[in-house]
Amino acid sequence: MKLSRRTFFKLGGAAGAMTIAAAPRAVGASPTAIPGAGMKAVLVDTTKCAGCRACEAACAEANRLAEPAMAGDERVFTTRRVTDQRTFTVVNRFERGGADTRFVKRQCMHCVEPACASACLARALDKTPSGPVVYHPERCLGCRYCMVACPFDVPKYEYESASPFVRKCTFCAERQVKGLEPACTSACPTGALTFGTRAALLDEAKRRIYDRDSKYVPHIYGEEEAGGTSWMYISDRPLDELGFKGGVPTVAYSSLAQPALAAVPFIITLWPPLLMGLYSFSQRRAQAEAEADAHEEVPHA
Repeated sequence: MKLSRRTFFKLGGAAGAMTIAAAPRAVGASPTAIPGAGMKAVLVDTTKCAGCRACEAACAEANRLAEPAMAGDERVFTTRRVTDQRTFTVVNRFERGGADTRFVKRQCMHCVEPACASACLARALDKTPSGPVVYHPERCLGCRYCMVACPFDVPKYEYESASPFVRKCTFCAERQVKGLEPACTSACPTGALTFGTRAALLDEAKRRIYDRDSKYVPHIYGEEEAGGTSWMYISDRPLDELGFKGGVPTVAYSSLAQPALAAVPFIITLWPPLLMGLYSFSQRRAQAEAEADAHEEVPHA
């Protein structure tokens, strides 16, 4: 393969331009547009949660899971619990000086642009247009990249199973398809969980926060965290006191990987022939130098 220096650099420049052009650009959306505005979501008001754990029982029944740990036993609150492959939602208690107690329900946040789905090579995790992040076990490779990618440490793996899968809250996607609320929100007796569209719930959260007699901290957890989530929280106490993870970027995790991923097809198709050209060019140059050296070493008569 013959390739001149000029042709080689022309091709290299073209490849670079195509790679740059392949990087995704921001769609011309309004800066004030709400990500996932029409998606289904839940607003959690921690000031209204009584810690009854009816949501845990409803979740277990709807997903055919084991009965909640220590059902009806207050001692369950002595340990900070997390979701696992057998428990899709948990309620924890946070105390501050005696009677000042708050309860917080935790589950998958169902991000608007989920990191778990963007990291999944087989699309076993998929964000539905209506809101839930669903799991397709028949597609799962067992790589567990989703567990590493999730900023909220939600997906869990069935290590104890002979045929393990990734497990997490489904946002009751099957119930939503039938026009029903998630089991947990329908079972809440205190109004701590409000189900609706993300845009409407953000408006309601801001109405409560900025009301004249408001007691709430001016922060809606999930409005911007990880680019926005379908589960959002408001509270009258600093959220870091209630076990919420701080320092979560306000951009979607998937957007951080897109530029690199977009360049992959062009790197695969264009760089091999360019590298072959570079190799051919270097070989021709080495051969020419060797011939020149040999010519100089020939003794003159």
